[in-house]
Amino acid sequence: MNRPLSIAAGCLLISLGLITLKHSEVVTGGTAVLTLTLSYMFEIPFALLFFIVNLPFYFVAVIQMGWNFTLSTMVSVMLVTLMTAVDRWLPDFVLNMFIGTFVGSILCGIGLTTLLVNRASLGGVNIMALFLQKRYKVNPGTVNFVFDSSIVILGFYSVGALQGALSIASVFIVSSIIGLYKKKIFAGTQLSANKPSQTVVG
Repeated sequence: MNRPLSIAAGCLLISLGLITLKHSEVVTGGTAVLTLTLSYMFEIPFALLFFIVNLPFYFVAVIQMGWNFTLSTMVSVMLVTLMTAVDRWLPDFVLNMFIGTFVGSILCGIGLTTLLVNRASLGGVNIMALFLQKRYKVNPGTVNFVFDSSIVILGFYSVGALQGALSIASVFIVSSIIGLYKKKIFAGTQLSANKPSQTVVG
């Protein structure tokens, strides 16, 4: 499977995973969840705050990973946004929290790993994880778990204890899957840095 199709497949898996987690009433990590929590706390419009929160991460991506990676990441974010929007036309349903957490997290983990291996991401924490792996050889799964767990803990007050615990479990599953493929992900980041002029997915 070529790179554009792999990225599209990764975005599809992530979208299915996010929809599954949503209907299981479980949240996962990422800058979107952080932004949503902060927007409630400070009453700042979500779209504006989301743009502000991601700015430093995109700056790091351009400097450390190149424009190819950065633009591929922007395309991936757009694809996931469009694909998850399908949920509004689905009938309302609720999934078992435990099953939904397991299935949704695996889908997100495989999808996100697919993006990272193919030199793309969903921005935010993903960019920081790749930067730390590239610069200091830190396991991206570990970075993802620390950052996302902190974000989920910040939002405990709004989701409750059980959902919060399952959200931490979700972050652990996703991070573990990413960690299993750290060597392939590292190879992808090196290739991205060495070939900045490669055609961008679009």
